[in-house]
Amino acid sequence: MRMARPVSRWTILCVLCVSLLIVALDATVLHVAVPALTADLRPGAQDLLWIVDAYPLIAASLLILFGTLGDRIGRRKVLLIGYALFGVASALAAFAPNAHVLIAARALLGAGGAMIMPATLSILRQVFPDRRERAMAIGLWSAVAAVGAAVGPVLGGFLVEHFWWGSVFLVNIPLMAVMFVAGRALLPESRGSADGPWDVLGAVAAALGVLGVVLGMKRIGGGASPLDAPAFVPLLAGVGLLCWFIRRQRRRAHPLIDIRMFDRPAFSTAVGCIVLAMLALVGLELIAVQYLQLVLGLSPLQTGLRLLPLTFAAMAAGLFGSRMLHAFGPRRMVSGGFVLTAVAVLALTAMGQGDRPALLTTAFVLLGFGLETTLFGAYESMLSESAAHQAGGAAAIGETSYQLGAGMGIALLGSVMNAAYAPGVAHTPGVSAADGAKAGRSLGEAYDVADRIGGGSGAALRHAARHSFVTGLHMTLLVSAGLLLGGALAALRLPRVMECGGEKWPAELEPALVTRAEPATAGRSGRAAD
Repeated sequence: MRMARPVSRWTILCVLCVSLLIVALDATVLHVAVPALTADLRPGAQDLLWIVDAYPLIAASLLILFGTLGDRIGRRKVLLIGYALFGVASALAAFAPNAHVLIAARALLGAGGAMIMPATLSILRQVFPDRRERAMAIGLWSAVAAVGAAVGPVLGGFLVEHFWWGSVFLVNIPLMAVMFVAGRALLPESRGSADGPWDVLGAVAAALGVLGVVLGMKRIGGGASPLDAPAFVPLLAGVGLLCWFIRRQRRRAHPLIDIRMFDRPAFSTAVGCIVLAMLALVGLELIAVQYLQLVLGLSPLQTGLRLLPLTFAAMAAGLFGSRMLHAFGPRRMVSGGFVLTAVAVLALTAMGQGDRPALLTTAFVLLGFGLETTLFGAYESMLSESAAHQAGGAAAIGETSYQLGAGMGIALLGSVMNAAYAPGVAHTPGVSAADGAKAGRSLGEAYDVADRIGGGSGAALRHAARHSFVTGLHMTLLVSAGLLLGGALAALRLPRVMECGGEKWPAELEPALVTRAEPATAGRSGRAAD
């Protein structure tokens, strides 16, 4: 039998981008459906928190497990399983009769997402061996992620308005069915080296370690003290497991992840830049949304429209990222992106209790372009500094560092915000200590307390809370800008120029990229090409 004709790498990229688009949509589409599902299922406060957090927590914890499993058994195989699991979990979520079933469905969606995300990036790494083409592909890949994040709330709002809250999940089923058929027909199989047994114990330790760290940081970001048991215990256990995992990988002859990748300055620096970028900005994004709605009084739709320039600027940076990387090199591109983002963040300190649309839009455009420039350059450098046979592990490290940075950012900047905000409302004249403590938890709760108290004391509390929130926002912006400038200095360790001379790794370490083949030739391999 003849081998099937190889599929164009750009067709493969299209399939991968659509896969990422669906996962990115699902990460944000639920937000606008929360009021509707709350009215229907009536979950408790903790149940509602888990409905929102189950997806990102499970996805973050399983990235290393499924990324390295794809290196071992085949990235296409893991991706197809992810499609199927995502579709089944979407059906379960759409028709969930109660909050506990919905939480379980969201956890399964996270597992499916953890299979899909690193697989798309590792397959991309394999089918684009030329670095200049790969940079262009990563730019398109990252632009699609920005589109998904922006379209999610809009699509969710439309579906909830015209149907019911479960429709935000139901829409995934036909999309995943199409992706499963297209992926099975068009995507090539690829895998890394299969030397030695797969480290199941290490994979489980990494998953539990990341879960503990992210869960602990989320609880700290939600207002818990770092010494409170619900935050301290999972955080300590997670750090301990990750340290044990790293030591175990260094000792093993055939590690799950080759920790020696971090000995390469460009790889470790790129991973550090991803963490710093998310550390500086994710917590800030959550605070910015509260500022737009609670201080400026914008509706959710108006808030979404105000944030669109940030998304469009990020899309533009992704589309032009390849050209910028070739023109400026990784060092200047990532460092310059950090500086541009820091300038945007500092410009936002001019915002007060009054609306300044022109300043806000300009700062958001600079922030979106600078952030995407930084992440593009860091991701591209990280993938290019890893061997092709380690693509799944490298992609999992990149995605995990993104999630860890986001978790740390919510914890750190949330703590800075709380430290600056709470004292300003704790001793408002005419407000009891109990009401002052409740108002100090968040601006939204302060407004609730002020409305309940009413009169002059309520008005004074509302004014003090708005003033304290803006003061806390400015403090948080300054801390964020400092982190970003630190990232700009760290990025100086990246290579000055983009080297496009082909793969640096020995040919014998390059695994075959197996195309779709008839049974008689299934043992033969080749690389997908144009």
